[in-house]
Amino acid sequence: MYIKYLKYLAAFVFLFLSGFASAGDFSFQDLDGKRHTLSGYKGKWVLVNFWATWCPPCLDEMPDLIKLHDKHHKTDLVVLGVAMDYRSAAHVKEFAEQMLVTYPIILGTKESAAQVGPINGLPTTYLFNPQGKMVAYQVGLITREAVENYMVSKKK
Repeated sequence: MYIKYLKYLAAFVFLFLSGFASAGDFSFQDLDGKRHTLSGYKGKWVLVNFWATWCPPCLDEMPDLIKLHDKHHKTDLVVLGVAMDYRSAAHVKEFAEQMLVTYPIILGTKESAAQVGPINGLPTTYLFNPQGKMVAYQVGLITREAVENYMVSKKK
């Protein structure tokens, strides 16, 4: 019962920690060398998730982020995972492969993360609407359900 309450509280926090500031256009390069920019995804929701291999809540949310990406990446949402505080690119790549991550993984730095916004803890997630405006921000675990419910609520 307590865990179920926390899940809904997390969804509530995600929904109501909305920001209305517009981030500048960020530019990241993933582990495969592909460039990702906010402007390049105009017309799609963009979820940027900052995480680390040693972070238990980050690992807990990964299966939901994979499901979210797999369900939506061809139509209306892209997930970008930004690894922070890592030992090496090879370690991050191997870890993502072991976790069966299907969304792009980016090696983040404090400087590159600042393109999106402050990272006050891990995981930290930013959600941008299809017009490129940052509409939600959360420090802590998110769920696929919370993100999808938020997207549906904004279509009304």
